[in-house]
Amino acid sequence: MRSSLILPLFLAGLSLCQAQTTVPSQAPAGATRPVTVGAGVEKLTERIQIEDSGSRIDELRVGGETRSITVQPKGDMPSYQVQPGSGQRSWKIAVF
Repeated sequence: MRSSLILPLFLAGLSLCQAQTTVPSQAPAGATRPVTVGAGVEKLTERIQIEDSGSRIDELRVGGETRSITVQPKGDMPSYQVQPGSGQRSWKIAVF
């Protein structure tokens, strides 16, 4: 009796796990094509652009992880990079 209950419960749990791992059919706004890394694992690449009256911010995310942030202030100020982990800013002085 006990073994006859285990198999249906196991199959029901397996089907629930399979239902939770389905990929949504629509990609989020700003998403581009997936990037293949490693052994066939694909990571979604997103380019997010936010603009207001003071600046424009461009962010690159790969697999949900922020890779780069570029800030372009309005006016005559040069653009700069923000390090995602530390928040440290860096400017490009000479561009060749």
